[in-house]
Amino acid sequence: MALSCRKPEEVSRIPLHVIPLVFILGLALGGLAAWLAVRRLSIEFKALSADALRANRSDFLGEAKLAFAQLQQQSSGELEQRQQAVEALVRPLRESLEKVDARMLEIEKVRAHAYGALGEQLKGLGMAQAQLQAEASRLSTALRSTSYTGSWGEHQLRRVVEMADMVSYCDFSEQASAGGLRADLIVRLPGERRIVVDAKAPLDSLRQAGEATDPAQREALLIQHAAKVRGHIDSLGAKNYWEQFQPSPEFVILFLPGDQFLSAALQTDPSLLDRALAKRVLLATPTTLIALLKAAALGWQQEAVSRNTEEISALGRQLYDRIVAFADNLDKVGAGLETAVKSYNTAVGTFEQTLLAGARRFVELGSKGSKDLVSAETVETGVRVVAKRS
Repeated sequence: MALSCRKPEEVSRIPLHVIPLVFILGLALGGLAAWLAVRRLSIEFKALSADALRANRSDFLGEAKLAFAQLQQQSSGELEQRQQAVEALVRPLRESLEKVDARMLEIEKVRAHAYGALGEQLKGLGMAQAQLQAEASRLSTALRSTSYTGSWGEHQLRRVVEMADMVSYCDFSEQASAGGLRADLIVRLPGERRIVVDAKAPLDSLRQAGEATDPAQREALLIQHAAKVRGHIDSLGAKNYWEQFQPSPEFVILFLPGDQFLSAALQTDPSLLDRALAKRVLLATPTTLIALLKAAALGWQQEAVSRNTEEISALGRQLYDRIVAFADNLDKVGAGLETAVKSYNTAVGTFEQTLLAGARRFVELGSKGSKDLVSAETVETGVRVVAKRS
């Protein structure tokens, strides 16, 4: 805003009270002008700054694009080198992984085959288990049969005899009888003595006791089992086998085909052993019967040694007599040889004294033959006499 200039005389005409206002207004107008100048300078500076920044930004972007292009080219080369280096590092790992994959494929095939075979085995095992259950059921049914338990006891008795190597000295006369009594086995001892063995298999009560879950019922069944063993002892003691099979020791053997039969009975009734001994009955299980049969086998071995000793003694006496007879014959041959030597020497002397002198005379007379005349020699070696010692 332009201020108009007034003449001095015009100024003097202005009232005094207006002068401060004019002064203040002048100051305000001067400040406003200054502010407007600053504002204009600021706008111009911003414009110049924007132009400079725009120019600098264009240069910077150009240089940045150039640097980025160079960096991108350099990075591309380095990236390719790094890719090659990484590929070189990863190649063995990739090959190893490929081998692992191939091996895993083979293992998977083997596993599938093995699982298939295992399935077949399990199937066969299931069938075998079913067959085993059926056989066990049939066996359980058979064990309830009295005739089968008796045959089983006799079979165990035969096995014990075979294990003791006493088959040749035991008569499985298949229920041999004497005086109306039957025996399962007769054991022959040296001296023509015999032991009678009777096999019993009280299986039913003991089997039921093993299956029982009630302790009272189990106890009752064990008592019943002991009573059956006691009944067999009384029955065998009353038969007096030792009187029927002569000669025989005065006892009979009650064979129980398992140690559990005797141990269960003795646990329930410990007096069974004394009762059996009082009735001349020996309670035997496979273990004790094998020991008894082994002792009998040892007795037979001693008997065989004794028989062999007697035979060896008789053969020795015969051999001695033959040696003496041969020595006598040698003496006779020696005497004959000595007589022959003496006769030979006598004949040699006669040959030299009578015939050889005449033959030499023929040589002197010129009647020599085609061969030379050789004189005979006497035998000076004497005949060795057989030395006899008493």
